[in-house]
Amino acid sequence: MPTLSVNGTTLAYDDVGPRDATALVFSHSLFFDRTMFRHQVERFSREYRVITYDHRGQGGSAPSAAASLGMETLSEDAAALIEALGAGPCHIVGNSLGGFIALRLAARRPDLVRSAAALGSSAEEEHKVAEFDPLVQELRANGTRNVVDAVMYVMLGDATLADPEKKELREHWRAYIEQLPPSIGDAAHAVVHRESVLDELSRARVPVLAVAGEEDHAYPPPLSERIAETAPDGRCAVVPRAGHSVALEQPDLANGHLAAHFAAVDGASRPA
Repeated sequence: MPTLSVNGTTLAYDDVGPRDATALVFSHSLFFDRTMFRHQVERFSREYRVITYDHRGQGGSAPSAAASLGMETLSEDAAALIEALGAGPCHIVGNSLGGFIALRLAARRPDLVRSAAALGSSAEEEHKVAEFDPLVQELRANGTRNVVDAVMYVMLGDATLADPEKKELREHWRAYIEQLPPSIGDAAHAVVHRESVLDELSRARVPVLAVAGEEDHAYPPPLSERIAETAPDGRCAVVPRAGHSVALEQPDLANGHLAAHFAAVDGASRPA
């Protein structure tokens, strides 16, 4: 597992595909790690350079103090990773927490980002702070062991939770989630207490795709529609039978939207 020291931390990452191709950088959700994008790696790594990484304090990356887990620092980590790997300007794709980062880089770093895709995400401050704060407190005290069912409900849609064919997916991620330590509560606190980037996004100079899961219990489609309405060059797609983890729950449909987005952006950027 390669690691890279950037911005005062050490990030675990994978980097596959042709090095001279346009890069895709994938930024994962809270409670998951970079392997949530394995279907995207399989789909795109023949044509693109594909980079997946774990956020500080999560997955295989270095532990981090609670004070350094805010959206600003995580966004700076992503920018530093892109710079250190010589991957810009890239397409950045994020699910949930990763989407918060993708939108911030779309607004702030057009030198590093040629487009952004935010899946199951939001550009707004958290509207369910009162609902999520007790969960954050429990996570900080005990990790995920007492709230695995609640986390699974947040992260997956009804169809995924009920589909017999997705049993292996559910079992894999349940096992991963239930062993997360109390430090995951610090990352969750940063997610729940993030600030809105709607104003910044309204001035973004790169194309932005928002993809919502039709069954997202945390960030329903209107939040993705707001992203697309706010970004000057924004578009929204809604994926049926998917919840919060769109890229994982309906990978073929998500990949279709991403492929069309990348092709449109790259085609428009080429000289006639």
